[in-house]
Amino acid sequence: MERIFVDTGGWYALADANDPNHLAAVRFMTSNTLPLVTTSYVLDEALTLIKSRLGYGQAVHVGDSVRTSQLCMLVHVTPDDEDEAWAAFKQYHDKAWSFTDCTSLVVMQRIGIDMAFAFDEHFAQMGFSCEP
Repeated sequence: MERIFVDTGGWYALADANDPNHLAAVRFMTSNTLPLVTTSYVLDEALTLIKSRLGYGQAVHVGDSVRTSQLCMLVHVTPDDEDEAWAAFKQYHDKAWSFTDCTSLVVMQRIGIDMAFAFDEHFAQMGFSCEP
């Protein structure tokens, strides 16, 4: 089954109407018909960013929406994923990938996702297709 991984930047762009990528994010989400996937680490990162920039209420709204969504599967990063992500984090020291990015890489590989909804170059550097 084809699915799309949603990164922190995607969640943030959807939440912040003033973000330069907001309209592209809304267009993508409005037209997308594929199931979405995100991880516990990405959700943590996104909610922390949203709370710090947009406030507690907006973070709770996004968190509730993701956690109760029928269209987005929340995958919890496992201890094995963390170990593999740590190896990737050390291996790709020349990239600006965060540890959360490395956990996303490992989870995407584990569950067979090859497309990310992201606005930075990290997922393309990892060899994934990117939307929008």
